[in-house]
Amino acid sequence: MLSLLGLLFCLGCEPMPVAAEMPVDVELVLAVDVSRSMDVEEFALQRAGYVEAIRHPAFVAAVRAGRRGRIAITYFEWAGTVREESLVAWHIVDGPESAVAFASVLAERPFGGYLGTSISGALDFATGLFDSDTADGTRRVIDVSGDGPNNTGLPVTAARDRAVAAGVVVNGLPILIRPSFTLPDLDRYYAECVIGGPGSFVLPIRSADEFATAIRRKLILEVSGAAPPARTLASTDEPVDCLRGERDRRFYSDPYFPELDR
Repeated sequence: MLSLLGLLFCLGCEPMPVAAEMPVDVELVLAVDVSRSMDVEEFALQRAGYVEAIRHPAFVAAVRAGRRGRIAITYFEWAGTVREESLVAWHIVDGPESAVAFASVLAERPFGGYLGTSISGALDFATGLFDSDTADGTRRVIDVSGDGPNNTGLPVTAARDRAVAAGVVVNGLPILIRPSFTLPDLDRYYAECVIGGPGSFVLPIRSADEFATAIRRKLILEVSGAAPPARTLASTDEPVDCLRGERDRRFYSDPYFPELDR
């Protein structure tokens, strides 16, 4: 267990940067939705969920249980575009001190909502981040959260396929606390249009009190490489339209992306 003294001490610690060719069990990108379809409460719950999950002893234990006992991790937020100012650069987590140090940097980042939802832009940016990571990971994983379908930028399936072709596994954390009027069965959309790669999985969040435990469970699965959870998705005979968000976008105006209204 992390001691209170250790936690307080490491609030002032700097995260451990990635040394060139450092072997790690997984290179993990956390790509987090901050589009304005989420409210301030959801922003706060989501950020706190990631901070708590990374600091949690169960997550640290999963990291240390790997063959190499460490991971490389980075974090950014996105909406219609990637919020590059939110980027927490690649760092090593190999124990409680480095986990708390990374989480503390993340906790201090300001947050706010932005217009648009470009899952495709987030996936392309996340895939590119592996080029700047000098760690040598056994696996590469993108963990993407969101509460609506892609409606800005290139089709999400194309970005997903580019990531998979680069050897990256894409997992999804669809947020269904306030289901999107555009696509209420967002878990099916993520399952069929967003995730990809060997062992990829979707883990929906359906209530506010699930945030912290769901995020922690997802991160533990990703760093451990354990079998993904069985899918329990909404049942329907209708196929998922992976361009649903783009099609519905035509019916409302978004001044942040006026070119989409032409």
